[in-house]
Amino acid sequence: MENLRQARLSRGWSQKEAARRLGVSQAYVAMLESGLRRLTPALARKAMRVYGLSPTVLPAAEPFRLAQSVSAQGLAEQLAVLGYPGFAYLRPHVAKKNPGEVLLAALAQDELEARLVEALPWLLLRYWDVDVNWVVEQAKRRDLQNRLGFLAGLTRRLSEAAGAPNQNRNRALAELEAALEKSRLAQEGTFCKTPGTDTEREWLRENRPEEAKHWNLLTDWRAEHLRYVA
Repeated sequence: MENLRQARLSRGWSQKEAARRLGVSQAYVAMLESGLRRLTPALARKAMRVYGLSPTVLPAAEPFRLAQSVSAQGLAEQLAVLGYPGFAYLRPHVAKKNPGEVLLAALAQDELEARLVEALPWLLLRYWDVDVNWVVEQAKRRDLQNRLGFLAGLTRRLSEAAGAPNQNRNRALAELEAALEKSRLAQEGTFCKTPGTDTEREWLRENRPEEAKHWNLLTDWRAEHLRYVA
């Protein structure tokens, strides 16, 4: 993996020194860096700590499953341990997960507290280097591509409007949006909250932003609702 090699070189370590710190052989480090071996979950966590890597290196569980209902507290703790400022007051005792897992778990919920919905653009802004191919594949399997596409577009606009432009991030978010556009669903859906009445449903249909209309979602979420931008 190229990111392992770059992280090692940035610290001025030889493969022998990296192997000592990781508790593996130098030959194994060489195979990891060349892609001949994959990081196991345990070694991925150790490499994340030793090299100071992003949680995006953590492998998702295989086979990957999403719970139909997860607790708000559980999602809040996962976001807190990933660094979300809105939950900085929490003292979570949970292991970090790949941000892509947390993102998909949240998007899969039909009812999600507003404080958690608000955190999702931050999550994608902070961890834009998530494995796009994997996230898109998992989203399509669960018909979440419209929700993710809407979020990706909102996040891209926030990124482009940031004071210090990050062209790599902007490009990655645009690619995520384009990948989801190819499988956009025609069926009308919601974005983590189901309208309680027909009147509310009709109001959302008339007052939703153009982006939500494009992704066939009933939601009034806009960039100005967000307090935290990575």
